[in-house]
Amino acid sequence: MSESREPNTSLERGYWECGVRLVAGVDEVGRGCLAGPVVAAACILPPDIERIEGVRDSKLLTAKKRAQLVETIRGNAIATAIGAASRQEIDRFNIRAATAIAMRRALARLGDWQQAIIDGPLFIEFADGPYTGVVDADATCLSVACASILAKEARDALMCRLAGRHPEYGWEQNAGYGTAMHLDALQRLGPTPHHRRSFRPVRELLPELLPTGSPT
Repeated sequence: MSESREPNTSLERGYWECGVRLVAGVDEVGRGCLAGPVVAAACILPPDIERIEGVRDSKLLTAKKRAQLVETIRGNAIATAIGAASRQEIDRFNIRAATAIAMRRALARLGDWQQAIIDGPLFIEFADGPYTGVVDADATCLSVACASILAKEARDALMCRLAGRHPEYGWEQNAGYGTAMHLDALQRLGPTPHHRRSFRPVRELLPELLPTGSPT
């Protein structure tokens, strides 16, 4: 994927031209983390929009640029919303199902919508209904790219707050991903209440707490 690639509204426009006006782009952040929730965002853009200057897949943007774009996105959007699934839900259901929960919560908080474009292949939880899954939609579809930025900013802010309670794990830098610093702290200090018990690096430290048949 080229970093110069700019998302556009060609996917949304296909629906707009068929009379489907409320098209929501949906993306998630945090599926691969060892700690914290998985967070999703949904974003509906107006049919007359073609681009938003600076918007790219959130992974291609600096933290400073993402923060600057949040208000720009909200100012251009018809509606935006955030949803999340907790660490407990991730461990109870598995990360795929918890991601679907977070996405559904974001859509529920969005208000009225008619069609959702979701980044990646559709989960089985979205097999029925007005959902379209598009691989790399966060790089090609403007509303999904906007959602990826909103989700990333919301989750990073939460992990920074949690880092204040557990500074040894470096969550303000790694957002809960399994970096060398995070894994070292996990080995030395053990898991916090925010660590996902069903993920292997955590599970191996707390085998007695993990239910049989862990999903991860």
